[in-house]
Amino acid sequence: MIAFNFNSVASVLVEDGATENLGSTLRARFGCERPFVISDAGLVTLGIVGKATKALDDAELSHALFDGVEADPSEAVVLTATEAAIAHQADLVVGFGGGSSMDVAKLVAVLARGEQGLADIYGVDQIRGGRLPLVQVPTTAGTGSEVTPISIITTGETTKMGVVDPTLLADMAILDATLTTGLPAHITAATGIDAMVHAIEAYTSKIKKNPISDGLAKQALLMLGSNIVLACNDGKNLDARRAMLVGAMLAGQAFANAPVAAVHALAYPLGGHFHIPHGLSNSLVLPHVLKFNEPAAAHEYAELAALMGQERSAPAFFRWVDQVAEETGVVRRLRDMDISHNDLPMLAEDAMKQTRLLVNNPREVTLDDARAIYEAAW
Repeated sequence: MIAFNFNSVASVLVEDGATENLGSTLRARFGCERPFVISDAGLVTLGIVGKATKALDDAELSHALFDGVEADPSEAVVLTATEAAIAHQADLVVGFGGGSSMDVAKLVAVLARGEQGLADIYGVDQIRGGRLPLVQVPTTAGTGSEVTPISIITTGETTKMGVVDPTLLADMAILDATLTTGLPAHITAATGIDAMVHAIEAYTSKIKKNPISDGLAKQALLMLGSNIVLACNDGKNLDARRAMLVGAMLAGQAFANAPVAAVHALAYPLGGHFHIPHGLSNSLVLPHVLKFNEPAAAHEYAELAALMGQERSAPAFFRWVDQVAEETGVVRRLRDMDISHNDLPMLAEDAMKQTRLLVNNPREVTLDDARAIYEAAW
C-alpha cells in the first residue's frame, strides 16, 4: 500500500428537518452571534432560505443574507459577498444552496479575514492565514462541495480558476433531506449523475486513489445508483432523497482526496462556453470518457458493475450507466444543447488546458483524444 493522506470535514450532521434548529446548532457548536448566510435568489423565492433565516431569528442571532450567488459564480460575486460579510462583522459563514453557494462561502470565510486577496489564493495550497468558522448546508445532492477543499470561480467570459486548499474544508456539514424534496426531476437527475461521476472518477483516479477513498466511492455509487431513479420519479420520497444526499457527500469525500479527471476536464468547457449546468455537462461526456478509459481502467469498471448487481465487466458497467441516463431522462447528446459540430475543436483545445484534472485520468488524453470524445458525445 502506498502512503497517502486523507482529509475531510470535522463534523457531519444527517438529520431530516435539521434546518429548523440551525440557529441553536450554530450557537451551541460555535458560540457565534453574527452568522452570514450565502445563497441564491432562486432559493429565496422558493422559501427554502426562509427556513434557515427563521431558525436564526428564533435563536436570536444577528444574521445577514447574501443571495446574489449565480451559477458558475464570478470573481465579482465573491468580492461583493466578502464586502458584505466584512460590513456585517460576520463571525461565521453559512453556505446554503448548491455547489455555487457553497464554493462562494468557502472563499468568503477566508477573504473576510482580510489577510489575502482572491488573486493570492488561486491554485493549490496558497492560503496562508485562517478563515472564519464555516458551515455548509447543501440543498441539492450533487456537487459534494460541503465536504471538499475546492472552490471553482469564473474568471472571464469562458475561463475558470480553482482554489484548492485544506483550509476550505468546512467545520460542519448539515444534510437535511427535507430541503431537497422540491427539486425538479431534471435537476435531480443531472446533480445525481454529477455525484456518480465523482464516485466513479475517484475510484479510478491515477495518482491519489487510496483504500479510504475507494470505500467511500463504492458506498457513494451504491447509494446514488440505487436511489436516483426513485428520487426522480418521486421527489418527495425522503428515504431516496436522504440516500442521495449522503451518497453525494460520500462521493465528495472520495474525490476531495482522490481527485476527478477527464470527465470533469471535458465538462468544464461546456459550462464555460455554453453555460450548461455542471452536472449536466458531466453527464453529457461521461459514457464516452468511460469507454475511452477502458484499456486502463477495465478492472475497476468491472468491480463497479458487480457492485451495482451487473455482470462483472467494463461493458456491463457502461450499459448500466447508459440505463441510468435513459431512465432519468437526462439530455444525452451535445447537439441537443445547441452545440455546433464546428465548436468541437475549440472545446477540445480548452479541455486540454485542464491539466490539474487530466493528470489524474487513468489513461493519458491527447488533443486528438479529446476531440474524438466530443465527436462521440455530439
